[in-house]
Amino acid sequence: MKRFTQLFQAVDNTTSTNEKVAALQRYFHDESAANAVWALYLFLGKTRKRLVTSRTLRNIFLNISHMPEWLFEASYSHVGDSAETIALLIRDTPLPAASPDFQNQPLHTWLETLIPQVKTCGDEEQPALIASWWASLDEYEVFVLNKILTGAFRVGVSTKLVVKALAAEYAIPADVVTHRLMGEFKPSVEFYQQLIQVDTTETAPSRPYPFFLASPIDVDKFAEETMADWQAEWKWDGIRAQLIHRAEQHFIWSRGEDLITHQFPELAEPLQQLPNGTVLDGEIVCWDGQQPLNFNHLQKRLGRKRVGAKLMAENPVHFLAYDLLEHEGQDIREYPLHHRRQLLTALLDDDAIAAHMSYSQTLTFETFEQLQILREASREHRAEGLMIKSLKSPYLVGRKRGYWWKYKVDPMTLDAVLIYAQAGSGKRANLFTDYTFALWHGEELVPFAKAYSGLDNKEISTLDKWIRRHTRDRFGPVRSVEPIHVFEIGFEGIAQSKRHKSGISVRFPRILRWRHDKPIAEADSLDTAIALLQANNDFATPTEKSS
Repeated sequence: MKRFTQLFQAVDNTTSTNEKVAALQRYFHDESAANAVWALYLFLGKTRKRLVTSRTLRNIFLNISHMPEWLFEASYSHVGDSAETIALLIRDTPLPAASPDFQNQPLHTWLETLIPQVKTCGDEEQPALIASWWASLDEYEVFVLNKILTGAFRVGVSTKLVVKALAAEYAIPADVVTHRLMGEFKPSVEFYQQLIQVDTTETAPSRPYPFFLASPIDVDKFAEETMADWQAEWKWDGIRAQLIHRAEQHFIWSRGEDLITHQFPELAEPLQQLPNGTVLDGEIVCWDGQQPLNFNHLQKRLGRKRVGAKLMAENPVHFLAYDLLEHEGQDIREYPLHHRRQLLTALLDDDAIAAHMSYSQTLTFETFEQLQILREASREHRAEGLMIKSLKSPYLVGRKRGYWWKYKVDPMTLDAVLIYAQAGSGKRANLFTDYTFALWHGEELVPFAKAYSGLDNKEISTLDKWIRRHTRDRFGPVRSVEPIHVFEIGFEGIAQSKRHKSGISVRFPRILRWRHDKPIAEADSLDTAIALLQANNDFATPTEKSS
């Protein structure tokens, strides 16, 4: 645990990417495989269930320290994180004698043997066990332990830097390391040894490829390109996914590296009809037979352990394939796009699978001006904009500029009134940075969206000071403020919602600008939002739907 904590401090205390990579490389060089694989697991943010709640840790600390609750809360409000608050206060807290059984135990012992005990011991034994761990660790180790226990471990280092360190240490190409780390893995010595073998060619049947991502378009630069060298298609608003058929098995992976096969059972049959050794990249959308449905339909399918027949019938899905990454068991990512596209269309030109799977259609254009006209028509096709790809492009890893561009439509916007504010977390725990905005409904302001991004540091500071001086009421951590300020809120989509008082929900809301020039009487109304919903989705209004 000590060496891992030292690594955590080294990468967390610097903003230099070179220093982060160097620290990681030193750790991988010096550490055993048994510990290194667990460090890798934690640094990559692989899902670990919460074993203990933050409130439980807080109560254990209060019981052993006899600290007044108000004092702990005051400390917490300053720090903004329970795990860190306990770690900072622990040095001045009388604890039981440190156990030699816990001191200097390696990381893998903590994660494989010690920490799982919190789930097997009784409720009466759990506080004493955790207190004995705290007594055996220094304050920084206590912080790391608390984060692991609560399933909230995060570190300021990207997957790209971890991959770079592994690639440098073991002389393996970075794209090979990235591919081997895709998907789920068991943190074992065997996995780590396979990961770092230079000549390993075996691929688990379920393993996806790293996704290739588009960059926001540089309009001025792209306008000078020869349009005949590019392909355009709609940018669909669904779930980016890879569909895999290998070894008579099928798998569906999201871009976030979640295995979501069970959430879309109707894709199993068409996927099984594809040849073994096929990997497709594309978008899962809910489908009305001709075009995508609103994302809210797809939202109902996500995160479920079981998808019933009724849910599938009401929210039918379709897979729109963008690309073919593996063909007849061969990795063809190095082929130019136009070649991969030919293989893709031939593969999916089959009526037997057309109901649930097809390739995304390309659009016809000859000039950049024609592309701009297509972009403006995106919402008529229930798309977010355009994807523009070089016909010569290989399928790369991550976001490589110059090959694939995303040319999104401008966001929908509404001018709304700030009515509630809440403090942020972590480094923003002392600032009000989470805001709730409202629209007019007659004489009443009705909440319609929350947003926490879009303001610069100066604006955040100014608004924070204003909120503290103009609080009307408090509801736990939330403050009701005087309705004075108007903000332009941008969002990608709008839909009906029974869960919201306004009857609508918006997708990816963020602040576009602070409308100092606009009084609250000129903020938009709920009627304006519903008109926007009808214009872009052709859905019924909440009143029509309920009648």
